[in-house]
Amino acid sequence: MHAFHYEQGTLCCEAVPLAVIAQAVGTPFYLYSYTAIRQQYLTLDQALQPIPHLICFAMKACSNQAILKVFIREGAGLDILTGGELYRALAAGADPHKLVYAGVGKSRAEITEALRSDVLLLNVESRQELEAIDAIAASLGKRARVALRVNPAVDPNTHPYIATGLKQSKFGIEIAQVRELAPMQANLPRIEIIGLHCHIGSQITQLSPLVEAAAKVAGLAQELQDAGLDIRYLDLGGGLGIPYQEEQLPALSDYAEAMRQVVAPLGYTLILEPGRALVGNAGALVTRVLYTKQNATRQFVVVDAAMNDLIRPSLYGSYHAILPVEEAQAGAEPMVVDVVGPVCESGDFLARDRPLPPAYPGDLLAVMSAGAYGFSMASNYNSRPLAPEVLVRGDEYFIIRERQTYADLIRGEKVPAFLEGA
Repeated sequence: MHAFHYEQGTLCCEAVPLAVIAQAVGTPFYLYSYTAIRQQYLTLDQALQPIPHLICFAMKACSNQAILKVFIREGAGLDILTGGELYRALAAGADPHKLVYAGVGKSRAEITEALRSDVLLLNVESRQELEAIDAIAASLGKRARVALRVNPAVDPNTHPYIATGLKQSKFGIEIAQVRELAPMQANLPRIEIIGLHCHIGSQITQLSPLVEAAAKVAGLAQELQDAGLDIRYLDLGGGLGIPYQEEQLPALSDYAEAMRQVVAPLGYTLILEPGRALVGNAGALVTRVLYTKQNATRQFVVVDAAMNDLIRPSLYGSYHAILPVEEAQAGAEPMVVDVVGPVCESGDFLARDRPLPPAYPGDLLAVMSAGAYGFSMASNYNSRPLAPEVLVRGDEYFIIRERQTYADLIRGEKVPAFLEGA
C-alpha cells in the first residue's frame, strides 16, 4: 500500500493531510500508517501459511506500544534484545511464548527476567552465555528453552555497521563451534536446545545471501537432529530491505517463498524476525523549514528536525526521500541543497546535495521511509525534547507519544546537597 500520496496538491497519510497534524502537534513529529503496517504483516503471514511459522516483529525498528499492538492483535510475536524491550513487549500485551530474545550481551538480570517471563526462546551467542543460562535456570527451578545463534559467515552486501553474519562479526557462533557446543546439553541439565537462529544483517536487497544463510543453518539443524538434539525451530532472522529510492527489491511474498522452500521439507517451525520491511515505508518524519541560507559553495535549507530525531543520514550516510507537504508548482526549478538541522554538528543533516523544489521558511517537508530506526534511535542530544509520534488510520489520527517537555529533560537528575544554592 502507498500510505503517502498527494490529494489536491497536499501530501496525505491515508486520508489525513500532514498539514492538519502539523497544526495540531507541531513539528517535528513522526507519523505512521496503521493500514500500511498491518497490510505488510498480513502479506508476509499469508505467504507463509502452508507451513508452521511465527513472525516476530523486530521491535528495535519501532517500539512504540501502539505499533507493537498492531502486530500483537494480528497474532505476531516480537523479537527482543534487551530487558527494556522485554518490559515494553509485556506491557503491550505480548504473549511470552511468542517472544524470541536475542542479543550478544544479555546480563544476568536480563536472563533472569526472560526465564521468569517464560519467553519462547533465548537465542544464545556464546558458550559462556549457555553456561550462565543453565546456572540461572537452576537457581530459579526452571528449564531454559534456547536456540544457538549461528554465524554462517555470509556477506549480506549491506552497510558494514548492520552486517551481522560476517566471519568477523561479534554476533553468533561459528558453525564448527556450534557442533562443539551442542553436546554440552547433556551436562547442562537446565538447558533444552530446541532451535537454531541466524540473522545476517539489515537492509538486505537480494534474496541470495538470505537463502545461502538459511540453507547452511538448515543443514546444520539436520546434523544436530541426527546427533540427538530435539530441534523444533529454525529462526532465520530478518533483514529484508525496503526501497528508499524506488529501488527494485524482492517482494515479501518472494522472501517468504524462498524461506519456505528451505524449511518446509524439514518439518521445523519457521521463525522470521522482520522489522524494517514491515514498518520502514509506513512512516515519515515531518519537519518545518526555519530558514534558508547560502555561502560561496552551498545552499542550505535549515529545518527544525535534526540528527537527534533521525540519525540514519549522519550515522550511515543513508538516503531518505524528502517531499514538500504542499506539492511543488508545475515548472518549479529544483535547487540543489543541503537539508540541515539546528544541532551543533556539521554532521547534522537529513540530506546533502539534494535536488528539491524551492523551499521557504514555514514550509513543511516530509522525510520519507522513516518508520524503521527513526524514533527508536532518537536521542536528547543538545537537550532537544523527543518528537511526538502519531498513528493514522483512515481519516483519523492518534497521538501515540506526546512530545517531551523541557521538564522531562531533567526528570530523574539529582543535584548533590553540596551543590545546592550555587
